[in-house]
Amino acid sequence: MMPRDTFLKRVRQAVLDGNRTGSATELPHRGGIGWQGAGADPVARFAKEMQAAGGHTHVVADADEAWQVVGPLLTDRAARRILLGNSPVLDRLGIGDRLLEAGLEVQVVDDLTCANCRDTFFQADLGISGVEYLIAETGSIVMAAKPTEPRSLSLLPPIHIAFADAQQILPDLFDLFDLFSPSPTPGRRMSPPPSALTLITGPSKTGDIELRLVTGVHGPGELHVVVLT
Repeated sequence: MMPRDTFLKRVRQAVLDGNRTGSATELPHRGGIGWQGAGADPVARFAKEMQAAGGHTHVVADADEAWQVVGPLLTDRAARRILLGNSPVLDRLGIGDRLLEAGLEVQVVDDLTCANCRDTFFQADLGISGVEYLIAETGSIVMAAKPTEPRSLSLLPPIHIAFADAQQILPDLFDLFDLFSPSPTPGRRMSPPPSALTLITGPSKTGDIELRLVTGVHGPGELHVVVLT
């Protein structure tokens, strides 16, 4: 076993050196811990922070532009087995119909049973979901567990594409916690709270082994967010 002092010395040195030299963006000056907001353009701020976390943001205006993003992604990744969630944005854009028209094997989460859900989730090439919210300050996706979009939809397939409306963007992480307060922002209370609330910031990563950051070890290695304006 490594001596305690040697271990702590390596940890301190790793913190000083940084795990990914030159790849991390400089954090904005917070002026103390508290609400920071998203600036004048929440969509642009979200896209910037998502990119810094290793994800990809695609801003679209309508269903045709959305498919111009998704179609090439499916082709380039040779994705055939698609796991599809259920959300208002996905319905408005007709993503399910487009996938079927493209001749893909689409499994809607609503149609799964306890008998076949395990293999279906693990065998999917790509998962498509909606979101509960986006957080501009951190470039994070907020997923609320529900029967139509369980946690596995965003955690098991190697590629995750999330769809959101620009109106679902919250400026700051504090705004998310405000939804659970006694006096939340009007019209945005999350009640009742979901059984599980997942915050996703970029693709799956781990730095547990020798402080080396590895992407896509225990979750999607590729994350795309399509924002409908």
